[in-house]
Amino acid sequence: MTRADHLTAIIDLDLPGPRISRHVYGHFAEHLGRCIYGGFWVGEDSDVPNVRGIRSDVVDALRALQIPNLRWPGGCFADDYHWRDGIGPRDQRPRMVNSHWGDVVEDNSFGTHEFMDLCELLGAEPYVSGNVGSGTVREMSEWVEYLTRADDSPMAALRRGNGRDEPWRVPFWGIGNEAWGCGGNLRAEQFASLARQYATYVRDHGDNTVYRIAAGADSDDLHWTEALMRSFDQAGLGQSPAAPFQALSLHYYTMTGSWSAKGSATQFTTDEWYLALARAAHMETLLQRHSTVMDRYDPQRNVGLVVDEWGTWWDVEPGTNPGFLYQQNTLRDALVASTHLDAFHRHADRVVMTNIAQTVNVLQAMLLTDPDSGALVLTPTYHVYEMSTGHHDADALAVHLKDVPAVETASKELPLVSASASTRGDTALVSISHLDAAESRTLVVDLRGREVTAHTARVLTADRVDAHNTPDALDRVAPRPHDDAVRPHPRGLEVTLPPASFVTLSLTLA
Repeated sequence: MTRADHLTAIIDLDLPGPRISRHVYGHFAEHLGRCIYGGFWVGEDSDVPNVRGIRSDVVDALRALQIPNLRWPGGCFADDYHWRDGIGPRDQRPRMVNSHWGDVVEDNSFGTHEFMDLCELLGAEPYVSGNVGSGTVREMSEWVEYLTRADDSPMAALRRGNGRDEPWRVPFWGIGNEAWGCGGNLRAEQFASLARQYATYVRDHGDNTVYRIAAGADSDDLHWTEALMRSFDQAGLGQSPAAPFQALSLHYYTMTGSWSAKGSATQFTTDEWYLALARAAHMETLLQRHSTVMDRYDPQRNVGLVVDEWGTWWDVEPGTNPGFLYQQNTLRDALVASTHLDAFHRHADRVVMTNIAQTVNVLQAMLLTDPDSGALVLTPTYHVYEMSTGHHDADALAVHLKDVPAVETASKELPLVSASASTRGDTALVSISHLDAAESRTLVVDLRGREVTAHTARVLTADRVDAHNTPDALDRVAPRPHDDAVRPHPRGLEVTLPPASFVTLSLTLA
């Protein structure tokens, strides 16, 4: 490990950069394990407090995050999902097999109307992932019409017959999911042509303008991104009616092992702590590489990059269904999230949306619902999102880190401090992730260009790097004030960074 006695972060408060879309803080809810059933949806007859079958405490917790959008119904599930099976009276809906996740039978009681009701309760914009893998162009086109058309068209009439008079607003539409894998096992050029065809029939109805997102690459597959970008009509790239879609996606998951043995969520060594964070830092490289490919065809950056699946993927908790992907969420997951968000902020000119996987009870969840006690657990990752709401729709500020120590891992060298910042009006927010598992450090935050008239600080940390919250210990990892660790400095502020911590500085500017 390299060391540094003097650690500095230089921020020019008067030089705002690209806008950080609030949609970078988006979420993902798939029909997988207990994310929908037992997470969001408990049914109207449940003893758990609910609104029309949707769990009330889950809605309240997510509203506190100012959740901007929610992606549904998948994921791999999306390319097995036929939307007509999920409308009409619930007791008359056909059942289906969820072959991807646990091979369980679902009753389709949570469908289009329930999802749109959930989005309205959350105050979130819907991101619907359409079925390319096993669906048809007509099926997808009619779903858009059903959701968004206001007149007496056949699909609008069908919607009214199912109890919804006014159309919904659906701003985001996914053209397939993981078409290189569970979404059809297609070749890049094959999907590029298919995506153009499907996108043509995802039409704007009335005043609903759809932002079409083509299923993009897996991790380092630059060829996939190249094929999609090459498929654009150069005369109308990204913004005109000639453009087939306005964005493409990217998926990347963090783990310390292989796909067959991903590593434990709660039992890990110090080396595995650093390895996980180093692999999370690979997101920065992916954004740079895919953006470079996109720049060849779109130097004005009209086409967005949507990282609509990312996060940690560990082995499931012992004793749980392997197909339900239920894992605990520790301080390590929180710092994986915070360092990802730093990378997204730095690439705000290309990254228009991201969706962490997933919202409730699956993978790197915001929330865990205990099936025995009924308790709702806010995870450490949830707290990172809550502490970061000040970045929503704020202008990115470059953070220049100097003399940052690093540690060597089996994956790559890992700098032990990550940071990002943004400004909006007369405020600024600075996020600092300190990744050293054992030592505290002092950071000088060199603030230039505008006067800071007041500041507050918060910290998220714990006494163990594997600390996590449970129904019996809801606040083992929770934010607390950190003002006593921040001191005036001739160049700005000096802040103590505890080991394994996420610190935010909220600044009031003159």
